[in-house]
Amino acid sequence: SCLRGQYECIYVQYLVLPTYKKSQQTSFYLASCQSADPKFALSGSNVSLRSSNLPKDYQRLGWFYNTDLKILEWYTNQPNPHYFETKFKDRVTLGHQDGALHIYNVQEEDSSTYILKVLLDNRIEEERRIPLKVLDPVPKPNITIEKTQEMNNRCYLILSCTARNQFVNYTWYGDSGRISEELQSGVLNITVIPQNYSKFYKCEVSNPVSHNSDTVYFISPCKLARSSGVAWIPVWLMVMVPTILGLLLI
Repeated sequence: SCLRGQYECIYVQYLVLPTYKKSQQTSFYLASCQSADPKFALSGSNVSLRSSNLPKDYQRLGWFYNTDLKILEWYTNQPNPHYFETKFKDRVTLGHQDGALHIYNVQEEDSSTYILKVLLDNRIEEERRIPLKVLDPVPKPNITIEKTQEMNNRCYLILSCTARNQFVNYTWYGDSGRISEELQSGVLNITVIPQNYSKFYKCEVSNPVSHNSDTVYFISPCKLARSSGVAWIPVWLMVMVPTILGLLLI
């Protein structure tokens, strides 16, 4: 085995028996290398897939969508790569300097473990696998008040945060910032006392490429404000009413 950058490679020897002359045997080695972490991309964006420490003496390079679908192939003694008739044909280009696969306007269905095969001049073929996960933007979530119960100067509060996309992370915030780590789920179940009363609760949903949020406001530990603008109405009135009265008296 070998270690090239973040890729762990295992070499396996293959024997190819030509049918025209069985007395001759040709052998080469396949180095199978798996990348450690997947690459995430936002749908509609452009993505570049590349392998670190690409050998400089390779003779042929090929990119595959999976084990069955070949996207392109390039022999280094040829000026341009050959692009196969696939869904990628008009959306990919090859970086000649670093062998990177540039994909434009990626979509969710482009998610796969891409395979890069490189044939070296010493008959060693390296295979490197690069996972790509394309995700849509996170939709705006919605906070629902499941329960508010006031008892013994305490408020028992249950808030539910839902988003159409199930594969998201939840983070709750209040006046003092992020709420305790163990409460980070789609449901916030807390007991509020006057000393820790928060004027708002924000639920943020996120995936590796985007985030969105919803906020509810409270005018007391157990009393929900009608909208985010409620808290600002008294201030607006305090400024505008004297001004209007002054104009009327002129």
